[in-house]
Amino acid sequence: MAAAIAAAEAAGPANGGSVRIDSWIWAVRLVKTRSQGATACRGGHVHVNGERVKPAYSVRIGDEVRLRHEGRERVVVVKRLIRKRVGAPVAAQCYIDNSPPPPPREATAPIGIRDRGTGRPTKRDRRELERLRGAGGAGGFGSPGGRPTPGGRPNPGGRPKER
Repeated sequence: MAAAIAAAEAAGPANGGSVRIDSWIWAVRLVKTRSQGATACRGGHVHVNGERVKPAYSVRIGDEVRLRHEGRERVVVVKRLIRKRVGAPVAAQCYIDNSPPPPPREATAPIGIRDRGTGRPTKRDRRELERLRGAGGAGGFGSPGGRPTPGGRPNPGGRPKER
């Protein structure tokens, strides 16, 4: 662990220097790629000390960084400046996390998930799933006026198949 911290210190700028914000949020693992960090800055999702910043903004020790990413807001205070990506335990020592707690997992559960091992859904189950997901139409066979083919698949033209 001490060697990793030393490597992170070596990856940082010279005494009293600064690091680009897009590079720093990538290095401390707040985003997966540096280009995602730059895109978040350009889109107005990154604020430093309450101001919207561009990707080339120089972040300094003590700055408060607010990042809105993947439906969650992260609020961190910069403790250490690094330029290179490091492991998660070392990255966590480079900032103080003041973020609100993430929402509980059961509150974000997807709708219409079937129990494992229940087999193939029946027609009634499929219609219920489509209704829950908002994909079902009034006709039930895809396009309005379309009749099912002999195999039960939708026939968008509404005419019987040529044989």
